[in-house]
Amino acid sequence: MNEDANAKAQRDGSRGGVVLFGPPTAGKDTVSAALTGLDARYGQLPKIKVGSGRTIGYRMADSEELDALRVAGRLVLETRRYGNTYAIDRDDLDAMTGAGRIPLVHIGSIEHLRTFTAAVREPWLRVLLWVPRDVCGERSRGRGDRDTGDRLAAWDEALADLDAVPDGEEPFDLLLHTDRTDPAGAAELIARTHARHHGGHHRAASLAAFLKEAATAEG
Repeated sequence: MNEDANAKAQRDGSRGGVVLFGPPTAGKDTVSAALTGLDARYGQLPKIKVGSGRTIGYRMADSEELDALRVAGRLVLETRRYGNTYAIDRDDLDAMTGAGRIPLVHIGSIEHLRTFTAAVREPWLRVLLWVPRDVCGERSRGRGDRDTGDRLAAWDEALADLDAVPDGEEPFDLLLHTDRTDPAGAAELIARTHARHHGGHHRAASLAAFLKEAATAEG
């Protein structure tokens, strides 16, 4: 992003970050890395994790620390999955935006997206990344996942979650098929849209139209 775009974003008060929503293998990590490569202000916000398993990319904590943050009113979002608890600390968000950074947050359900966007102070750009089910399976197998069946089940859950969005509600500002564009192209489009984002909508199509097209492709 050039200096003029950076200055415009700052003048516009575009201090919120970017939420990336999508099923497994849709490219949330890949697009996040591409955004950081495009503009160093972008960075994935490490979530707090209480539990076991993968630690890279998380801020590990114990139950007592999480309880203290909850009591202090610092948790913007708290979720549970795979026996672990994940949370976003408002202080971590404020530290990033206060330093001129643009946080990237990955969110996995519409309910959590609503909770998060209601809790943050600035308008965030909400991006849906999508791939067809067969592409999800191909990508999962191609990267050596041993739980491709679980990934496909999560894809089914994501589609059902989107299908359940009430008519007229538009939870996303940008809808992208990552099987139709490369990560660099997706990152450039997201960055351009974020630079002019004021909490309005910049959709190329409604969610209903997007899902209808996706259903036709699956058929």
